[in-house]
Amino acid sequence: MVICLCNVLTHQQIAAAVAAGADRPHDVYAACGCQAQCGCCTRTILEMVRAGATSASR
Repeated sequence: MVICLCNVLTHQQIAAAVAAGADRPHDVYAACGCQAQCGCCTRTILEMVRAGATSASR
Protein backbone atom coordinates (compact mmCIF):
# COMPACT_ATOMS: atom_id res chain seq x y z
CA MET A 1 0.00 0.00 0.00
CA VAL A 2 1.26 3.49 -0.83
CA ILE A 3 1.72 5.57 2.32
CA CYS A 4 3.34 8.68 0.83
CA LEU A 5 1.61 9.85 -2.33
CA CYS A 6 4.09 12.65 -3.07
CA ASN A 7 7.09 10.30 -3.11
CA VAL A 8 5.17 7.10 -3.88
CA LEU A 9 6.59 5.34 -0.83
CA THR A 10 5.01 2.05 0.02
CA HIS A 11 4.45 0.44 3.41
CA GLN A 12 7.14 -2.10 2.50
CA GLN A 13 9.73 0.58 1.69
CA ILE A 14 9.06 2.41 4.93
CA ALA A 15 9.15 -0.82 6.96
CA ALA A 16 12.48 -1.74 5.34
CA ALA A 17 13.94 1.68 6.24
CA VAL A 18 12.76 1.28 9.83
CA ALA A 19 14.21 -2.24 10.00
CA ALA A 20 17.51 -0.85 8.70
CA GLY A 21 17.64 1.60 11.61
CA ALA A 22 15.69 4.71 10.60
CA ASP A 23 14.40 6.14 13.86
CA ARG A 24 12.82 9.42 12.68
CA PRO A 25 10.63 10.24 9.67
CA HIS A 26 13.52 12.31 8.28
CA ASP A 27 15.71 9.18 8.35
CA VAL A 28 13.02 7.18 6.55
CA TYR A 29 12.82 9.74 3.76
CA ALA A 30 16.62 9.85 3.49
CA ALA A 31 16.83 6.05 3.36
CA CYS A 32 14.30 6.09 0.52
CA GLY A 33 16.19 8.83 -1.34
CA CYS A 34 13.57 11.55 -0.99
CA GLN A 35 12.29 14.34 1.24
CA ALA A 36 8.97 15.16 2.85
CA GLN A 37 6.77 17.14 0.48
CA CYS A 38 3.31 17.95 1.83
CA GLY A 39 3.81 16.21 5.19
CA CYS A 40 0.49 14.34 5.23
CA CYS A 41 2.24 10.98 5.63
CA THR A 42 4.62 12.07 8.40
CA ARG A 43 2.27 10.99 11.20
CA THR A 44 1.85 7.52 9.68
CA ILE A 45 5.60 7.17 9.17
CA LEU A 46 6.21 8.25 12.78
CA GLU A 47 3.73 5.61 13.98
CA MET A 48 5.58 2.99 11.93
CA VAL A 49 8.93 4.12 13.37
CA ARG A 50 7.56 3.91 16.91
CA ALA A 51 6.03 0.50 16.25
CA GLY A 52 9.35 -0.69 14.82
CA ALA A 53 11.23 0.59 17.85
CA THR A 54 8.80 -1.19 20.15
CA SER A 55 9.19 -4.44 18.20
CA ALA A 56 12.98 -4.19 18.24
CA SER A 57 13.12 -3.69 22.00
CA ARG A 58 11.21 -6.92 22.71
